[in-house]
Formats: sequence, C-alpha cells, structure tokens
Amino acid sequence: AAMSKKGLKLLVDSLTRSAKHFNKSEVECLVNLFDTLVARSSSQFAGAGFDRTVFRDTLHSAFGMTDDVVLDRVFSTFDRGNNGCITVVEWVEGLAVLLRGTLEEKMKYCFAVYDLNGDGYISREEMFQMLKNSLLIQPADEEPDEGVKDLVDLVLKKMASTYLLVLFLLQDYDHDGKLSFADFEKAVREEKLLLEVFGPCLPDIK
Repeated sequence: AAMSKKGLKLLVDSLTRSAKHFNKSEVECLVNLFDTLVARSSSQFAGAGFDRTVFRDTLHSAFGMTDDVVLDRVFSTFDRGNNGCITVVEWVEGLAVLLRGTLEEKMKYCFAVYDLNGDGYISREEMFQMLKNSLLIQPADEEPDEGVKDLVDLVLKKMASTYLLVLFLLQDYDHDGKLSFADFEKAVREEKLLLEVFGPCLPDIK
C-alpha cells in the first residue's frame, strides 16, 4: 500500500536505528527495493511483504547464492514471524546482518541457519543434511551418503582440534555429537573459515 511521506520518514528513521549498519539513504533504497519485490510477489500477503520464491530469486541474482537448502534456511532466519512472508523490518534488519554484521551477529546468524530444528544445537544429522549437497562428485564404488558421513567426521575432528567440548564418534550414528553455540563460537573465533563450515550462507566479499 502507498505510504505517506511522513509515514515513510518514520519508517526509515526507525529502521536506521534498529538495523544499525545502514545509513538513512541506504535504508531508503532498501525500502524502495522492498516495494519492488512486493509488487513481484503473490498477492496473498496484501502488500505486507514478499514470499520465499521472490526472496530466493533476489538472493540468487544479487549475491550468487544457489544452494536450495541454504537459501531455505536463510529465508527462515529472515522470516522471524514464521508466516512465510518477509516484512520490510525483517528485510532491512536481516540484510544489515547479512551484509554488514559484526562477527558476533554473523556467528549467531550462521548458527541459526545450520540449526535446522531450532533446538540450540547442531547435531550430526543436521551437519549431514547441510553438507550432503556440497559433495558434487562421489566415487563410483561408494554410497552417495558415505562421503558426507566422512566429511562430517572431518568437521568434528577439526572442531575437536580447537579444544571444543563436543561429543563425537560414538558407535550409534543417531546419537553422535551435538555442537552448541558456545562450541561453534569458540571454533569460529579461533578459525574464521569455520563461520560457514556447513554451507555458504553469507555473500562473498564483493
């Protein structure tokens, strides 16, 4: 719906304060882009926001993000209302972290992307789900999932090498190690490359 100049100014002022990392002119541009994306979206949200398809297409074209599983998870972290619709507040505040976030903000964001069931831990099964699409080529004599299991083991060993308190390599696959945010944070602070260890969920520097 069309917004009055006064309403737009109040919105921009509010988002400039809450998003922190954008100035007013940048917030205005993002609000204008939001309006364009809403116009492309289905009408079911009555102009309040845009849907998953528009969101995914936008991140793909703007940032080259292509992994379907990761894009769905990124959508979920933006969609704080959990209603399938990205509002203008969710859009601007989400992009503030995605593009300009501090290391702390990005760690929390990446952890939320990888924590598929939202229980505060990244389990071996969640690692497996996030990593399985990363292996494009499988050896002919190996089951497709075996390579991913090996990769999860390597990740856990790398985490262990940074002295994390992680349970891992138990006999029962379904009850293997879980990674808490504290564990994840410790690993990332010691090795920044581990920030996206389970899949690319941030745009590259360019």
